[in-house]
Amino acid sequence: MDNENILTRKIHQALNEGRKALIPFVPAGFPSKDRFWDVVVELDAAGADIIEIGVPFSDPVADGPVVEKASLRALEQGVNLEWIIEGLAENSSKMQAGIVLMGYFNPFLQFGLQDLAQKAGKAGANGLIIPDLILEEVLPYIDLFNDHDLAYIPLVGLNTPPERLKDYAGLNPAFAYLVSVMGITGTRTGENKLLKDKLVQAREVFNCPIALGFGLSTKDQLERIRDLVDAVVFGSALISHLDEGKSAGDFLRSWR
Repeated sequence: MDNENILTRKIHQALNEGRKALIPFVPAGFPSKDRFWDVVVELDAAGADIIEIGVPFSDPVADGPVVEKASLRALEQGVNLEWIIEGLAENSSKMQAGIVLMGYFNPFLQFGLQDLAQKAGKAGANGLIIPDLILEEVLPYIDLFNDHDLAYIPLVGLNTPPERLKDYAGLNPAFAYLVSVMGITGTRTGENKLLKDKLVQAREVFNCPIALGFGLSTKDQLERIRDLVDAVVFGSALISHLDEGKSAGDFLRSWR
């Protein structure tokens, strides 16, 4: 797949407008099944460039407490991949943003990878993020995803070695997602330096845009690394905002 797909284009369009691309993350079915798709459409209307839809899972090993609580609430309402794909098919024509499904491998495997690729692609999904699937495990599915115009988005961390970054870059991804698990604010300057060094390293390796996520709550956090980041992903702060009954659009507009 040419890496200049809709996800890459959306990020480049934002950069051409002199801003970072905005990628909100919301677990499917949150804050409720009845409100979820209205929230997604509202995020799109407020200027989201890409929207990550989380696939709820009972054992979310990489999620923080806010995301985990939201996902478990969605599971209690019966949210599953079939419901997500059906809803996406009904709503994707209303939206301009690229759509990425982010979920653990178990629900995808249970659904069936062939069915996932075919149905999600047809419904309007443009990419997949699978946090618990390492590179060697995803390689057998790359052609399948590509055949249905689903970009595989690699997650890389502060501890990902340079050679591993090159392996992921070899997939020619639509964008790379750098996980800032140690945070980018506060007094821990060593961690700030580690993040900056890793972003510089990723810039040297990847030919695609770099998105930064995990732990972001305000755009002020990007001040010291603004030139090294093309897109920002935010989830927990948005989820907390929605859980208080506040507007998804207002939250997103605060980032523009």
